[in-house]
This record gives sequence, structure tokens and C-alpha cells, in this order.
Amino acid sequence: MLGTRPQNKSRPAPRRAGGRPGWTGRVLLIGAGSEIGQAILTALHLGPQAEVLLAGRDPARLSAAAAALPGRATAIAYDAGDPDAYQALVASAFAAGPVDLVISAVGVLTPQEAMDSEPGRAGDLLQANFTSHVTALLSIAGRMRERGQGTIVILSSVAAVRPRKANFVYGAAKAGLDAFARGLADSLHGSGVRVVLVRPGFVIGRMTAGLDPAPLSSTPDQVGQAVAAGLAGSRNLIWVPRALRPAAAILRLIPRPVWRRLRR
Repeated sequence: MLGTRPQNKSRPAPRRAGGRPGWTGRVLLIGAGSEIGQAILTALHLGPQAEVLLAGRDPARLSAAAAALPGRATAIAYDAGDPDAYQALVASAFAAGPVDLVISAVGVLTPQEAMDSEPGRAGDLLQANFTSHVTALLSIAGRMRERGQGTIVILSSVAAVRPRKANFVYGAAKAGLDAFARGLADSLHGSGVRVVLVRPGFVIGRMTAGLDPAPLSSTPDQVGQAVAAGLAGSRNLIWVPRALRPAAAILRLIPRPVWRRLRR
């Protein structure tokens, strides 16, 4: 099962004899339509013993994601836009037993100008990108703490480092999620539950279609590979690509008058 290493119960243990798939256990992907979330599942090399729970609101995407997996897959209807949906999600996910690995990948990218003209859409973005993660993961963390093991992967963003005027509501949501992830990790220290925070830069995919790639961009597959490597090791903070870490430190130092002039 995932997370059975004696030195740290919370870390999934890859078993890849002869290079064959070998990750086992129960995995919950929240936001199953996420290209990054699906790429993480692929990079984990799930074995036939694995059971994947796919939580999302689009039946077509859930079916497509399930068909791409080698083992068992179960769809869970979940709408991150509903503030109370986390209760049924967690109850369904844990109904048949404990969950070893949770990947929290819900995310929407609404243009800033659209939220400027319709502020209600900003509330929708905050619910999906921040609040839904908090409510679901607090409930999940409580169950994992009682068991004394489990791993939670939270997808943040480099946008959390310093929100920009081009997408400051999105950046604010990611900054809140990033702070929540770090606080959750501290609260679970010593419990046997591991929290892995992922900070990708611009990811070229469906969510960013139509936008010009930013420097140090990556693809969903590259993020997936980085997360899988991090889970197999001991890293709890993953930058994708790694060069983004020193670049983010520089971003914090740019004078605010200069920062304001940046288009993106």
C-alpha cells in the first residue's frame, strides 16, 4: 500500500520491479479534469492493484480520465463551486477504506478583466481555487491524522509569490492556498501525514490556451514527472521547473513601481 515505509508512514512506496508499473494503494484526484492532475497519475506508474478515485463535475472528462488508467477507477461527482460539496466528496472517498494519496488539483483561470466587470466571478474563482481546497483538505487531513499516515499534494503556483495586476485575484487565491498548504504541513508535523506543495510556473495546456507562454514554462507532463519524483523522495516543496525557485526570489525584490509596469 502507499505509505508503508517504516521510517515515514505517509510516503507512498514505489514498487517498480523490472521497470513495470508498481504504485499501489488508493489515490484521490480532486479536480479530475485537470491536465496536471492526470499527468501526475500517469507519472506515478500506477500498478494494477491501485484504485483511483476521480472527483469532478464533467462526466465526459471523468470517463476519459478513467479510461486512461491501468487499474480500477471510480468516478465521484464533485462540484468545487458548491461550498458544501466537500462533505459528500470526503464521505464517498473514504467509504470503502482509507485514502493513501490525495492530489488537490482543482483550478480555474478567469480573465482579470472579466472579474473587473463581473465581481461575482471573482467569488467563483476564490471558491474553486482556494475555499474548496481548504474545506476538503481539512476534512481529509483529520481522517489521515487519525490513521497516522497519508500524503496530500497541493497544486499552488508561482503566482502565489507575488500577485500581478494582470491576474491579481487569481494570484491572491493561489497565495492563500499556498499559505494554507504550509500551515497545514506544520499542523500535521509528526502525525505521519505528509503535505507536498507544488509551485509550477506557466503551464502550457488547456487552461492557458490562447496565452503566450511565459519564461520558464512547463507542460503538464513535466509537472507530473516532477511531482512523482518528489513523492518518491523527501522533498515537500517542488518548483517546476527547478530554475523557477531562484527566479521567484528575484521577483520579490523588484521595486513596486517597476512591478506595476509589467504587462503580465
